[in-house]
Amino acid sequence: MMSSEITAAELTALHKSLLDALNPLASAMRARATGLPEERMWDSDPIEVTLSILATWKVVDAEVKKLTAIAAKTAGAYGASYEQMGTVWGITRQGARKKWPEAVNRSATTGAEASLLELCGGTAELSRDPSSGSWRWTGQGADGTRGEADGTSCYATKEEAAAHAGAFLSEHVADRR
Repeated sequence: MMSSEITAAELTALHKSLLDALNPLASAMRARATGLPEERMWDSDPIEVTLSILATWKVVDAEVKKLTAIAAKTAGAYGASYEQMGTVWGITRQGARKKWPEAVNRSATTGAEASLLELCGGTAELSRDPSSGSWRWTGQGADGTRGEADGTSCYATKEEAAAHAGAFLSEHVADRR
């Protein structure tokens, strides 16, 4: 498992990147709120200016929470447990379950023989062959391309099948032109 500790240099770079990303959004939100031209939109009472920055961070915070939930659901789709998610987030298993209640498919954890993986706009079904116990996948990428594990590919674990299905889905995203 990857360590979540970062170096001082990485933290500094993260702060800079976040501020660089925040500034255009803060400027746009402030301009809309004040109606001032861009060159004057920060000319105001310091409290109003700093509150507009705080409002922008609220928007960013909400988006980070959405992206975090997507990451947790993706990890769950690959077979990660609430215990594992809690460990990387620095909370208990119960805390992870409360934070991301839909992240782990309960039927998958109770021995269900099939599950659905949604990634990059596409979907793949993971299924277990009852006779051999091996796992396979079939899917459709966001671009409409269908794929499946070839006839000779049988995976020992659901996670291995999910990794191959995920690779297929990430190669077949919708054309964004």
